[in-house]
Amino acid sequence: MRDVPDITLENVGVGPSPYRLADRTGVPELDWLVVLFQRDRYCRNCRRQVRAIADRYEEFTHRGAEVVSVLPEPTAVATRWQDVHDLPFPLLADPGGEIGEQLGQPVRFGRFGERFDLLGRMPLALLFDVRFDQAVIAYSHEGRQPSDRPDVDELLREIDVLAAR
Repeated sequence: MRDVPDITLENVGVGPSPYRLADRTGVPELDWLVVLFQRDRYCRNCRRQVRAIADRYEEFTHRGAEVVSVLPEPTAVATRWQDVHDLPFPLLADPGGEIGEQLGQPVRFGRFGERFDLLGRMPLALLFDVRFDQAVIAYSHEGRQPSDRPDVDELLREIDVLAAR
């Protein structure tokens, strides 16, 4: 587990805006925060992942977990994404991808990949333990290719394993 910097981003989905990670620590009934860093607005794997989680979101909330999706796009684009997908959890706009970069979102192809999200940016899933005053990363999955991301069952299993410790 490692400490993380605060995350503050505009939220176009359910919940407060701006969304601050620091505000989610020590909240009764909230033990875990699953943060999914998406590749970009065009990513089909990203859309499938958030839809699958939305369909089973109650399983996360029963475990004291909140899911947050971070889209490396301007707020207006993230708003359109939310209008289409109607996610039951926060959708944060990270226009320059700075937070994803700060937290280690993988990028392929060097400078070329950094310039073109569609080709370079890979998915990242982080599971934060937010039961105490400081959020810590308890699990991470760094995608090596666009489809390399945890499915719903894997995320739920990780929460269960961590909660049993």
